[in-house]
Amino acid sequence: MSKDTLMSTYGRLPVTFVRGEGAWLWDTEGQKYLDAFSGVAVCNLGHAHPVVSQAICDQAQQLVHTSNWYGIANQKKLADELIRLSGMDNAFFCNSGAEANETAIKIARLYGHKKKINDPVIIVTENSFHGRTLATLSATGNRKVQAGFEPLVKGFIRVPFNDLDALNTLAENNKNIIAILVEPVQGEGGINIPDEDYLSAVRKLCDQNEWLMMLDEVQTGMCRTGKWFAFQHDDYKPDVMPLAKALANGVPIGACLARGVAADILQPGNHGSTYGGNPLATSAAIATIQVMEENKLADKALALGQKMLGAFHTALDNEPHVKEIRGKGLMLAIELDCPCFELVAKALEQKLLINVTAERVIRLLPPLTISDSEADMIIDQVVSLIKNYLSDIAPA
Repeated sequence: MSKDTLMSTYGRLPVTFVRGEGAWLWDTEGQKYLDAFSGVAVCNLGHAHPVVSQAICDQAQQLVHTSNWYGIANQKKLADELIRLSGMDNAFFCNSGAEANETAIKIARLYGHKKKINDPVIIVTENSFHGRTLATLSATGNRKVQAGFEPLVKGFIRVPFNDLDALNTLAENNKNIIAILVEPVQGEGGINIPDEDYLSAVRKLCDQNEWLMMLDEVQTGMCRTGKWFAFQHDDYKPDVMPLAKALANGVPIGACLARGVAADILQPGNHGSTYGGNPLATSAAIATIQVMEENKLADKALALGQKMLGAFHTALDNEPHVKEIRGKGLMLAIELDCPCFELVAKALEQKLLINVTAERVIRLLPPLTISDSEADMIIDQVVSLIKNYLSDIAPA
């Protein structure tokens, strides 16, 4: 018997993909699949986008890595682009969303210590997801992610998502709070969208108490919700904003943007990354931004997301086991009143890639470049899958 040389950290589906183009993937048998998941909101431009692919090839032939002991021209260019698009002040580059959130946590803690707070506390929320490193899983509001890794990193206090009263109570009773880390839309938690005034009120509360507002835009950033960054739907700015996933359309990269007092916290020796912001990753990210901007993909995500959301409402609102249909841009969710993870395998059989998160939420994160006809195919297949599934588990 051959030994599996891979650690069993993933419950993989029985398929291996070898080629991609746009919203489509091909497996080892040559079968074609429609991708409505984008590698967990990573491939916002679809697969093998020619502009990004060319940028990677060109850069690989020139220089891949030197380390951050030296200047990296593409790193400065990418930082300039992100600052232009976000209105933040500066950027630190790393390799993943977890690392970007680690950077945010370190900024907050150092900020607290500079304020002479010896045991700084960061507010986090229930059902959140911030990563799988020890600090970020400690911040995550999912017990399954944390189980078995105790003792967790201290210094976090958890409140319900979208609950301003809980935040106000903490502000009155805990003087060690120095920041709040929150997702503008909870992704892994089930595409949970807060009330319209929630994040603006969080911003005001942070200002009143000299807390840092740290907005985890790892999944929502890079046009996914219909704006470059989800906070741009409202009238506030965060102090710290971690990014990753779609930043380079599949090439590993993360970034932590900062503004105001938070932008000056980290100094030489406080933080670093061997690979972070290397020439290859930053060239891919620059090309990704170029394509997104030239094709106005934020606007497209907003319009197409509204169309898909409307179609799902029309088709599924009268289904008794459909609890809620929600979304922001091309970040869409259909929540059932029963567990439905087996829909992932059923969709795979029909050559469609979807995801189920939080046990009962069908999560759709298609590439922002999909055509109207591809969007219609996703709608038709998902509606059919859900109706057939519900008829099987609860026959009329």
